[in-house]
Amino acid sequence: MPSAVVLLLAGLCAWLGVCRGQSASSGSGINDMLLHAIHFQGELPCGTWDCSCATRQTDCCCAANQLAALEDSTFSWMVDLWEKVEHLETERKALTESRQVAFSAAMTAQSGCFGPFTTNVPIPYTLFTLNDGEGYNPALGVFTALWPGVYSFSYTAHSHLQNPEGRLYHKIQLMKNGLVVASTWEDNREDTWDSGSQVVLLHLRRGCQVYMQMLSGRSICGNTLENNRFSGYLLYPDYE
Repeated sequence: MPSAVVLLLAGLCAWLGVCRGQSASSGSGINDMLLHAIHFQGELPCGTWDCSCATRQTDCCCAANQLAALEDSTFSWMVDLWEKVEHLETERKALTESRQVAFSAAMTAQSGCFGPFTTNVPIPYTLFTLNDGEGYNPALGVFTALWPGVYSFSYTAHSHLQNPEGRLYHKIQLMKNGLVVASTWEDNREDTWDSGSQVVLLHLRRGCQVYMQMLSGRSICGNTLENNRFSGYLLYPDYE
C-alpha cells in the first residue's frame, strides 16, 4: 500500500482516538487500528486509490484527479482570457490615445470693445490653455475636426459697458461649415452687462470646421476678465 495511504489512515486513526476521548497514553488501541489499516485487504469505498492527498478524507482523494484536471483547465482558460483582455486594451489605446482632442480658448482681455464691423467676422479666441490634438487654430479662431465623431462645444458671451448710458448690443453664433448652429444675443438699455452660455453636441466628419462668429454691427465690450470663452472636445469617435 502506498505510503500516502498509510499516513492518511494513521491520521484518521488518531482523529478517531481523539474523538473518543482517549489520551495520548492510550496509544495501544490506536496502534492496533493502524496495524489493521495497514494490512487491510478489502476494497476502499471509492474503488481505487490513485492520488497523493494523504491528509484529506477519502472522498476528497477520490476526486483529486478530477479536481486537478478542472483546476488546470480553469487556469488555462483564465490565462487565455487575460491575454485577450490585454490585447483588447492594446487595441483600445491605439484607437483612443491618438484621438484625444480637446481645446479651450478665451478672447484677449480688453476694456474696449470688439466690434462693431460692417460684415460678419470670426471671433479670435487667441488665448488658449488647452489644445490637445492641435485641432484649434488660435490665429483664426477655427476648430477643424481631426477625426469623425461626436463633439461637444460650449461658449460664453459676456459684455460689460463702462458707460451706463450705453447700449448692450451683441450677437454671436456658433458656426459649422458656414451654417448657424446656435446663437446668443442681447439688445437692451436696461443694464450695463450681460452674459449667456450654450453647449452644443455636433456630429462632425473629418475636416469639418466649427467657429464663433460676430454679427455685423454688433460688439462685445469690457472683456477685462477673459470671460468670453470657446471650448470643445471629442466625445467619442466614429471608427472607420
